[in-house]
Amino acid sequence: MQRIDWSSLDPAGRKAALARPARRSDPLVTDGVRTIFEDIQARGGAAVVEWSLKLDGAPPRRIAITAESEAAARAALPPAATRALRIAAENVRIFHEATRPADSPFIETTLGVRSRLAWRPLASAGLYVPGGTAPLFSSLLMLAIPAAVAGVSRRIAVTPPSKDGEPHPAMIVAAAEAGLDALWLIGGAQAIAALTFGAAFDDGEIEPVDKLFGPGNAWVAEAKRQATAIPGGPAVDMPAGPSELLIIADRDADPEIVAADLLSQAEHDSDAQVLLVSESRGLIDATLTEIEQQLETLPRADIARVSLAEGRAIRVRDVTEACEIANLYGPEHLAVQALDADRLVERITAAGAVFVGPWAAETLGDYAAGPSHVLPTDGAARSTGGVTTASFMTSMSIQTVTEAGAAALSPVAARLARMEGLEAHARAAELRGGR
Repeated sequence: MQRIDWSSLDPAGRKAALARPARRSDPLVTDGVRTIFEDIQARGGAAVVEWSLKLDGAPPRRIAITAESEAAARAALPPAATRALRIAAENVRIFHEATRPADSPFIETTLGVRSRLAWRPLASAGLYVPGGTAPLFSSLLMLAIPAAVAGVSRRIAVTPPSKDGEPHPAMIVAAAEAGLDALWLIGGAQAIAALTFGAAFDDGEIEPVDKLFGPGNAWVAEAKRQATAIPGGPAVDMPAGPSELLIIADRDADPEIVAADLLSQAEHDSDAQVLLVSESRGLIDATLTEIEQQLETLPRADIARVSLAEGRAIRVRDVTEACEIANLYGPEHLAVQALDADRLVERITAAGAVFVGPWAAETLGDYAAGPSHVLPTDGAARSTGGVTTASFMTSMSIQTVTEAGAAALSPVAARLARMEGLEAHARAAELRGGR
């Protein structure tokens, strides 16, 4: 990790210190995704098959989630693993049911003029579940369960095939826990294109979806960006690219825990980024030493080391300045490991998820606490939040007006319409107001 003294930097240096890895905006990725999209838009399922064979070494497959396939998957896992999946799924469901938006009551702004806000589920959602080097079945729970709670009628889950071409048993169990009837083995930009344009295969068809959800690598993030830029294309949940973690730690933080948390994100992806912000040089030194020691026994150490090369250890004046840096960076995950952590959180305005105090491991949020771990990256936390039940819903206002209400409000609306030069608007109001 790069050591940085924040007080010594000018504005340009501070901007560079908080920059994301350059690989995330590689023109080769942008052009590559565009090529895949154009081909799949033109040729449909045949193109998806070719790109899947080329990039993943396996054609798309539809895996039906049946009682038989679920039972076989559960039998392939230790009982403790299936219990953990059940507990995680239930916690996710409890949290999202409790936070599902409710229709507002009618609000009367003028006598006889009442309005309310009503929520409706999306008709369809495409759920991208990362795979490849690690099957992230937890992401399936974090997407499919909130979508079910919202009432989405068509949930299409896609995930890259493993090296042997078979889904991990935990992925099948997670799909069953989430109530899915199928899981598609398709990854990368070609999966996002299939969800965007639709694609037919020998074993089934993927129809275009209304909104795309899920994290992924730089290719997936770019594919989502290009999909939502297409006229009439799907909406997207948020920029959800390679993982990020920023830790604010004071001199009383435990360097072993801080190092473990930093490595837990660094091992995700070579494009992941981790930052440590502290006023204590001693804490920074001890944490960096701990990182090297823990790396020696980490199975994914090679991936973590590439990520750590883009990491930052930033020394600041005090924890207040550390909070300012966190808000500038807008991390996907923010851990506050300081004596006065609860008070410091009040200063935070931009983070996908905040983990308060030494016991709130980001890993708990990744798997089982309840809130979705699908969160905004690349600074998007400054303007948007993570996946919630509301992400799978739309809101609409519903207005009712009595004759007396129209008489009271129509002159106001007509006057404002004419001020904007919209005579037809004014007349439509006046017809209801008795002129």
